[in-house]
Amino acid sequence: VQLQASGGGLVQAGGSLRLSCATSGVTFDDYVVGWFRQAPGKDREAVACISRRGSMTYVVDSLYDRFAMSSDSASNTVYLQVSSLKPDDTAVYYCAADSMYRCTSPSELVTWGLLYDYWGQGTQVTVSS
Repeated sequence: VQLQASGGGLVQAGGSLRLSCATSGVTFDDYVVGWFRQAPGKDREAVACISRRGSMTYVVDSLYDRFAMSSDSASNTVYLQVSSLKPDDTAVYYCAADSMYRCTSPSELVTWGLLYDYWGQGTQVTVSS
């Protein structure tokens, strides 16, 4: 299983980006995929996840009005659309996948997401004020 995040960059506050996570060895029927981020000097935190078969997506409460997750099974890619960016959104964004955990609510993602088995290398998002 491999995941590779891309699409990060330098953006002004209020701007938007679409992050991509290309996967291989991941079948969306069998894996949940999540997005996480780690700001400088802070712990890694959960952002969003997509359930098996891509039927549902969940974004943590603090970000749901600005972030959205989607998937394209034809290209084995998941996306994170980030909008109305703030300097506090500056972080390395990671995608991760797991075949055992579920994605059925934001709280479940927060509780278990950091235990996902497979992680990509991350993409840097920097938001200037």
